[in-house]
Amino acid sequence: MKLRNVLLTAAIVLLPLSSQAATKLGDFPLADRIKAKIDSGKPLDIYVSYHDVSNEFAPAIRAGVAKAATEDKVNAQFIGPVGADANGQINEIETLMGKMDGLAISSVSSDALGPVIDRFLKAGIPVVTYNTDNPNSKRLAFAGQDLVQSGREAGKLMSKVLDGKGKVMITTIDAAAQWSLDREKGVREALKDSPGIEVVKTLNTGTDPQKIYSEIENAMLANPGVTGILSLECCSTPGAGTWVQRNNMTGKVKVVGFDLLDQTVQLVQSGNVQAAIDQAPEKQGYEAVDLLVKFLHGQPIDSIDTGVGIYTKENIDQIAKK
Repeated sequence: MKLRNVLLTAAIVLLPLSSQAATKLGDFPLADRIKAKIDSGKPLDIYVSYHDVSNEFAPAIRAGVAKAATEDKVNAQFIGPVGADANGQINEIETLMGKMDGLAISSVSSDALGPVIDRFLKAGIPVVTYNTDNPNSKRLAFAGQDLVQSGREAGKLMSKVLDGKGKVMITTIDAAAQWSLDREKGVREALKDSPGIEVVKTLNTGTDPQKIYSEIENAMLANPGVTGILSLECCSTPGAGTWVQRNNMTGKVKVVGFDLLDQTVQLVQSGNVQAAIDQAPEKQGYEAVDLLVKFLHGQPIDSIDTGVGIYTKENIDQIAKK
């Protein structure tokens, strides 16, 4: 399945990220070897670490990284573990530490990666976060969606399509991941405003597409009263919509999810998914590189909100043709 890369449209809502003063190179103890490289005019080596390069969201991030590398005239390497493996991510970036002029990272685990980010910064290597933030670290800036707020938006959508009443199951491919915890926090906060809605459970599906579907199928058999499925990410959204379609539950079980995989777009068009939230993955990959390049060339940088794009049957056709 392909994840659609969507430019900003009227559906995009920009949400405020945590405010911080712009970060300047003059305030940062840049490593001498990186200073020398900048002075020599040699291409910079930027590494972009993603928390799971095997998932279906990763290619869109990679495309943005490649675009920025070409436009900014740098060497940008897209790296990361296969599967959500914090130790694997840490070992990889530590092995490459001496080659890096800058690191952009989407952490598998904020707790595990926070101290590592701060260690890289202390060594004079600029670090920004993207896609998944690590706000407890001293990272220089973040490019991506406010995950808690996007969860709130998903919760509001779920409440709207259920008319404020029903039983909801939350699905996620990795319930322990920080991005999942943040989104779920936002969802639950929003659903508290609808006392007629009960969250039955959070279902951890894993990442394999067949397993995702079977986990959803088994959970729905065990919880026949569920009237809403809220997916926290790209990959269990089509699984939920496909379950609705195969079981002739269109309109009876409502689905709200994230990202614009081709299958998700088709399920929104057919009415088996009520809403999908886009987070501009290609832009996230692009900005991850571009923030570091700007910083290393002396420009002040600040966090970038890539927005919340809300797509329903009413407006999905504008991207279905792309």
